[in-house]
Amino acid sequence: MSKQGLSASERIACLLDDSSFVEVGAYVEARSTDFNIQKCDTPKDGVITGYGLIGDKLVYVYSQDASVLGGAVGEMHAKKIANIYNMALKVGAPVIGLIDSAGIRLQEATDALNAFSRLYLKQTMASGVVPQITAIFGNCGGGAAIMPALSDFTYMTKDGSKLFVNSPNAIEGNYAEKLNTAGAAYLSENTSLVDNAFDSEEEVLSEIRNLVSILPANNADTAVVDAEDDLNRIIPNLDGFADDARAVIQNIADDALFVEIKKDYAKDMVVGFIRLGGATVGVVGNQVKDGGKSLTTAGAEKAARFVRFCDSFNIPVLSLTNVEGYAATLAETGTIAPAAAALSYAFANATVPKVNLIMGNAYGSAYTVMNSKALGADIVYAWPNAKIGMMDAEMAVKIMYAAELDQAADKKAFLDEKKAEYNALQSSALSAAKRGYVDDIIEPDATRKRVIAAFLMLATKDEQRPYRKHASF
Repeated sequence: MSKQGLSASERIACLLDDSSFVEVGAYVEARSTDFNIQKCDTPKDGVITGYGLIGDKLVYVYSQDASVLGGAVGEMHAKKIANIYNMALKVGAPVIGLIDSAGIRLQEATDALNAFSRLYLKQTMASGVVPQITAIFGNCGGGAAIMPALSDFTYMTKDGSKLFVNSPNAIEGNYAEKLNTAGAAYLSENTSLVDNAFDSEEEVLSEIRNLVSILPANNADTAVVDAEDDLNRIIPNLDGFADDARAVIQNIADDALFVEIKKDYAKDMVVGFIRLGGATVGVVGNQVKDGGKSLTTAGAEKAARFVRFCDSFNIPVLSLTNVEGYAATLAETGTIAPAAAALSYAFANATVPKVNLIMGNAYGSAYTVMNSKALGADIVYAWPNAKIGMMDAEMAVKIMYAAELDQAADKKAFLDEKKAEYNALQSSALSAAKRGYVDDIIEPDATRKRVIAAFLMLATKDEQRPYRKHASF
């Protein structure tokens, strides 16, 4: 039994609908007899595999058993997981991995290395075909760490779980007590590897159920349920949350349901899933309230990966734009351009319905990479007070009229006059709408019904692209 108190079979029971689990490969054991392994019992070869239901939705599951050789991955262990992947790909169902493993099985050497490679191949083949979700409850080290990295979503428990290629003690000058680079807190806050961390195993498993319920089963499925929330619901004073994308998302979502992804990482960007009129929609928003006035490398990469997932599984994308530029720090110097390029590519390459709502400021090329009209957004809305242009009006005036401002008798009056002129001609929502960069200026309280109407209109969108094997980007 693991440190968290649930066994491999108990985790499955907690995850799936009652009495729905059907085990596959229950009698498989290790084949190797080298070294001391012949003295060990290896029931199920350290992993329980099978299928069951989450809210009547079919899923495939493997759950590693740390009581059998530490849950280490060997030949037959990997074959069982690969078999589950084969079945999931045939029927189009998500794969969920519950990981608690010492890593590679040393006694099986090259057979174990080959086993890892088999799993990496299966995960690669499944990517973009069926959702892949992993949860880490104990150790996940060495080559096993590639498995969650190849998944679409990864969760950890805050205590007891470890995810690492090299342990903290293997890093020069470091040790786990000094900086636990394998722990959930460090990974969820400082890397994009972990989507969320929870206090208990039960919370992790409950979140997986939430996620599965809102996702399509595969890339040919549509995630739509009957909507109980009013499609025309008015939301008073929504513009008061222009700097809080998370609050806007929760307010416009059906029944305020928001399954957020990577909440603790890159807090300048909010991403996750909601339902609008019963249909699952992926949402990407600049979170000014938590430092998102400027687009960061981590925020752009977080959003880009999320948009790529949505496009892979035919999930429409809503972007909430409120950004004034790029983060200007020494650390960002060599990383922000490729990250912004990745976000541009993700939005431009996505063929799913795309709607952009400009809530606040939309300045410079940071605005253009946030799902702008020219980048491929199907519909762009703006709130009346939105500002869309090169930069803040005062800064622009100070640059363009530097000499005149210096000579003006009443500098404040001159500055105010030119700011008003600049806003009217270049950076208001109306000026952008006159140029066709904004499709409509909408009242904030009508945001929910207008966005739902846009996605309903776009439901049959079919955008063809030139043939290519894959992008070179």
